[in-house]
Amino acid sequence: MSQTMWIILFGAIGTYLTRIGGHLVLSRFKSIHPRVQAGLDAVPAAVLTTLVAPAVFNAGPAEWVAITIAGVIGWFTGIMPMFIAGAAVIIALRSLFGV
Repeated sequence: MSQTMWIILFGAIGTYLTRIGGHLVLSRFKSIHPRVQAGLDAVPAAVLTTLVAPAVFNAGPAEWVAITIAGVIGWFTGIMPMFIAGAAVIIALRSLFGV
């Protein structure tokens, strides 16, 4: 098996163990402390930030436009329309203008 396949396999196993481990730990409690719940609720925003931040610092004009439009749409709607709009804008700008 190639090195790439081993990396994918162990990455999948690690991801699965992390998810099932979190579920097993949290299932032992009857209720979750509000601070823990607030921390868990902040995880999606933290992950999104880690994906967007490098694009912002290494961005060209197409990325800046896409991030701005996605941010405005995200402010007024949900997360899926924001993702779809951002992806559509970046794809359109890169294919039309080659930027």
